[in-house]
Amino acid sequence: MVAMRCGISANSVKNMIIWGNHSSTQYPDIHHCKVNVQGKDVTAFDAVKDDAWLKGEFISTVQRRGAAVIKARKLSSAMSAAKAICDHMRDIWTGTTEGEFISMGVYSTGNPYGVPEDLIYSFPVSIKDKAWKIVDGLAINDFSKAKMDATAAELVEERDTAVSFLGSTAVT
Repeated sequence: MVAMRCGISANSVKNMIIWGNHSSTQYPDIHHCKVNVQGKDVTAFDAVKDDAWLKGEFISTVQRRGAAVIKARKLSSAMSAAKAICDHMRDIWTGTTEGEFISMGVYSTGNPYGVPEDLIYSFPVSIKDKAWKIVDGLAINDFSKAKMDATAAELVEERDTAVSFLGSTAVT
């Protein structure tokens, strides 16, 4: 969406972050995103020049994308998931470019952003030698923190429900 809004290819957009769950609470964070416009890297805010769109319609459209795909196709979004798996495997195999990162659902324990432990949560990661590492040291403003906390709360609820269900069933 950012690339389309700027009239450039998707390959010209780097360091876009999706935080949290793959659901309507996921948070597409543009604050660290760089956009290459006419050979020059600029912030997404400078490239798009519409803060209200970036903090409103952009976020809500990304959050509803999965449901929109299912509604439009009248089928599951399995091809989107398959494409994401292929992209992740390519990135694990080839690594990320120095100074660039991707978003990947990884184990949250020990993360530097205060996300609760024992979740699979989408973080910005860099990959080198086929090993991922959560990108540390990114500034998180109050707006982003609130969105990150909301998606984490949903994942905690899902985790706790699953654990409760597993604990209440006996294997015979």
